[in-house]
Amino acid sequence: MSLTHLNARGEAHMVDVADKPESRREASASGRIRMQPQTLALLLEGGLPKGDVLATARIAGIQAAKRTHELIPLCHALALSKVSIDFHPDVEASCVDIVATCRLNGRTGVEMEALTAVSVACLTLYDMCKAVDKGMEIGDIHVDTKTGGKSGDYSRASLDLADEAPMVAPIVTGTGQDGEVSLGNRCDIHSACIRVKCLAELRERLGVGEVSVPLDSLISADVAGLKAALKTLDPRFSRLDEGRILCAVNQVMAADSTPITDEDEVAFFPPVTGG
Repeated sequence: MSLTHLNARGEAHMVDVADKPESRREASASGRIRMQPQTLALLLEGGLPKGDVLATARIAGIQAAKRTHELIPLCHALALSKVSIDFHPDVEASCVDIVATCRLNGRTGVEMEALTAVSVACLTLYDMCKAVDKGMEIGDIHVDTKTGGKSGDYSRASLDLADEAPMVAPIVTGTGQDGEVSLGNRCDIHSACIRVKCLAELRERLGVGEVSVPLDSLISADVAGLKAALKTLDPRFSRLDEGRILCAVNQVMAADSTPITDEDEVAFFPPVTGG
């Protein structure tokens, strides 16, 4: 696995999508701009000096989505069939939530277009309101949903629900006849162990989603020691050394020398690519 925006020499280049089949692709992204309650009141009442704030921000977001390829160097110029910008004022939180949705029938996704639309809509809101409130804050910008394409569908909401659900960490108990790693319920609660996750395409390549490894089986209490233990457990884990497999310990990017301890969560995954 390698970054698709890098060629064999490590140079940045535009991905050739000519051979990809066309499909209906859609993405939604959202963001938020926080402001003083008085500012939000003026916005909703139409009392700001620059006029219709939301209408201007909507046009700016739509225009930005259509010109994303001019702003992000390796994005393709896309014939978008739909761009919508919706605003959701929240008086209690003193903010405006912005949602952008982009759609097309094409060979590459529209996540970047949706993110760009949201970002520029937020910036336009700031520009329209800054005369009365220079302390506004823009944030929480992310992709909410994505459909279509080879990588399949994505929903941020489903991931958030999974994170909130109680997790019971499994433990490797052996290797079955079919080659799949056999998982038990969990290691003894009094035994120190490391929770290991294989994400995205790596999960499919290894046939393993999540396992737990006893801490005392590591030759060293770091990521390198964990890799060695995994390879001893099952030869398929030797693929962790192939290509540019990334690692995170407790959701923080890590290297082989990063120390690990009891109940740490270690994730291995291929680089995330766009396009």
